[in-house]
Amino acid sequence: MKNDRFVVDQQETDEEYVFHLTGELELSVAPQFRSALESIVGQTEKPLIFNLKDLTYIDSTGIGIIISVLKLRDELNAPFIVREIPDSIKRLFDLTGISKFLHDEL
Repeated sequence: MKNDRFVVDQQETDEEYVFHLTGELELSVAPQFRSALESIVGQTEKPLIFNLKDLTYIDSTGIGIIISVLKLRDELNAPFIVREIPDSIKRLFDLTGISKFLHDEL
């Protein structure tokens, strides 16, 4: 999925599903991002990984998507990992209290 300000590069390996997020995850791109996740989020045979290395901005809608994925994957007892969180976004995660629920490795 690609937008002028937001890109999702989805990769699947034998071991994992990886979503590399680039740019700004905010309200206007949320429907497209949810759509990209739809077919993968419920599959439990491999860990789902978000790599946020190139994410420059996230709003409450984007945080809400991450929380909903976190909850669903927890209910399914399926690994969900968030890697390479930029410092500015990590601060937001800390302020909202979700940092303690996000794992960066299995």
